[in-house]
This record gives sequence, structure tokens and C-alpha cells, in this order.
Amino acid sequence: MQLSKIIQLLKQIFFAFLSSMLVPLLAVLTAIITGGIIIAVVGGNPFAAYIGLFQGAFGSVKAISETAVWATPYIFAGLAVALAFKGGLFNIGAEGQLAFGAVVASLVGYALPAWLGVEIPPLLHVLLAVGLGALAGAVWASIPGALKAYTGGHEVINTIMMNYIALNITSFLLNGPMRDPNPQNVIARTPEIALSARIPPLFEGLRVHWGFVFALLVAFLVWFLLWKTTLGFEIRTVGANPDAAKYAGINVKRTIILTMALSGLLAGMAGTIEVTGLNYRHELGFSIGYGFDAIAIALLGKTHPAGVVLASLLFGAMRNGATRMQFLTQIPVDIISVIQALILLFVAADAIIRYIYRIRARGERLVLTRGWGG
Repeated sequence: MQLSKIIQLLKQIFFAFLSSMLVPLLAVLTAIITGGIIIAVVGGNPFAAYIGLFQGAFGSVKAISETAVWATPYIFAGLAVALAFKGGLFNIGAEGQLAFGAVVASLVGYALPAWLGVEIPPLLHVLLAVGLGALAGAVWASIPGALKAYTGGHEVINTIMMNYIALNITSFLLNGPMRDPNPQNVIARTPEIALSARIPPLFEGLRVHWGFVFALLVAFLVWFLLWKTTLGFEIRTVGANPDAAKYAGINVKRTIILTMALSGLLAGMAGTIEVTGLNYRHELGFSIGYGFDAIAIALLGKTHPAGVVLASLLFGAMRNGATRMQFLTQIPVDIISVIQALILLFVAADAIIRYIYRIRARGERLVLTRGWGG
């Protein structure tokens, strides 16, 4: 009897998850079909293009490794935006928070041993680089969170403006105080971080690193936070109805600031993992687009950590397979950006998908923003 109950419960969970993901899956399918039509209109072969895309993303062990490499920062950034959404906040500042996280991780990675005058144990050095970089993202995101909580300033406007501040400060640092002094260096980037600050690869000869496993672990921790802790309940309650949350005794202002800080921490972690696990330095412009792609990933994943992971793998596969697609068919890689934009369009305007496939609307709807000063 116990086994049958467990099987029944697993079936219910599976079908509930499938039902919640039906619209996003159909949005992806519709975007792919629409993208295929666009490819055909410009004179390409959509079947050959998508075969090349699949081969480039999953056609070999190396391809799968590179897809995981692409997906890793997407998971962190997508979780950052999704967590903010759960709190009723629209964090468009992941790009700047990610950049600050990468800058601090680079500084800790290459400069801290010289400042202290001693070698730092590898594990401790990695933890310091990742932890302090993530903290930088949290601090930067808490500023628009505080403005939202205490002045009603809209987080969309504030995070967009703070992106410009963060990216320009980063540009100044990488072109000035933190620039690699090597005379052969001709681009804006930091020196390489110490070996002790680097996250090792998962497999010899492949670029996928332990940061990917860490990203999956963080996704589980975000799920646990949101659905198994008091803080997660407060975040979801404030996101659903801040007036009811206040009436129930929840400190709404504190929750808003903390939600934005946690969101920034995850975004900053995306930058730190790229520095410590892949690039081993921070280069200007290496992360352009991650923060904005994260919005599409969070929406496609229905703001659920499991959905964010799947959406990140999809976006990583498209980015990784684009080069192979272009090589086989001469289709510009920009078509991938078009398909991603179509996915975002169909997920955000889910009424279009529901109308096309005759799906009834049910369940709660995502509140992206409550208006100015709401």
C-alpha cells in the first residue's frame, strides 16, 4: 500500500509539473516554428539549421560540456531574477550586479595573496573570491531594494540606472587601477587570478567545471528557501499581496530589501563563477547580455528553480550550438537571438499561446510589477 501511495504521489507531482510547464513548452515550440519560417524566408534550410544547432549543443561529449559551461551563469542569473519575481520585484539590474561580482572576485583572486603576503589555501581562496563577489552583488542590489521599501522608488527604473553606474565603474577599473600591467595586454582586463582561487574542471580536457554542480545545488537551495522556510513564505506572501503581508505581521520593508539582496547575491555569484571557474580573470564585456537573458529564463521557467535550470540549459544549448549551425548552413548566429526574443514574447504574452492552442487560463499569474510606488 505504501509503495502504491508513493507512486500515486509521484504521478501527481509529475502531471502537476507538466501542466505548469505546458505553456512555456508550447512557447518554445512556437518560437522554434516561427524561427524556422524566418530562416526559410531569408533563404536558409530550417531543418538543416536546427540539426546543426542540435549537433553543436549535444552532438559530442565536448559539445555537452560547452552547453553546461554556457548554462552555468544562466542558472545563477535566472535564479536571481526568479527570486525577485517571487517577491513581487522586477530586478533588471542583474547585469550590473554580475559585473560587480566578477570585479570583486577577480580582485580577491589576484591581489589578496600579495596584500596578505602569504599563500592562501586553495579551498579558502575560492570561498573568499566567490563569497565576497556574491556579497558585492548583494550590496549593490540592496540599494534599489531600500529605495523601493522606503521611498517607493520603482525598482525597474532604479536597477536599470544602476546597471549603467556599475558597468561604467567596471570599465574605469578594468581600464585603470585593475588593468593587467602586462605590456602585451591590449584589452581592458584584470591580471589572471592565482591558481589557488580557481575552481577545478569536472573532467580532464573539458571546460565544464564544478561551478555547474554548484549551480544545481544553489537551485535546490533556492527552492528549499522559498517553499520550506519562514523567510521564503514571507517573500512569497509579500510578492503576492504586500498589504495582506503587512496585516499578518510581516515586515514588508525588510523583506523587500532582503529579497533584492538575495537576488543580487545570486547575480553576483554568476560573475564570480565565470571568473573563478572559466575565464580566470575579468574582461570588459564578457558577460554582456547574461542579465537580460536571465529575465527570459526566469519567465520561461515560470520562476521555479527547476524550470530555471531547464530554461538555462535550453539557452545554453542555443548559444553553444549557434556556431555549428552557422558553419553548416551559413545562417547568421543572430537568428538565435531572434528565437530567444520570440520565446520571451510568447511566454510573457501567454494569452497568445493559450489562444493558438485553445488552453484555458488557470492558476496564479505572475506579478511582474505593481506600478510606480506600489
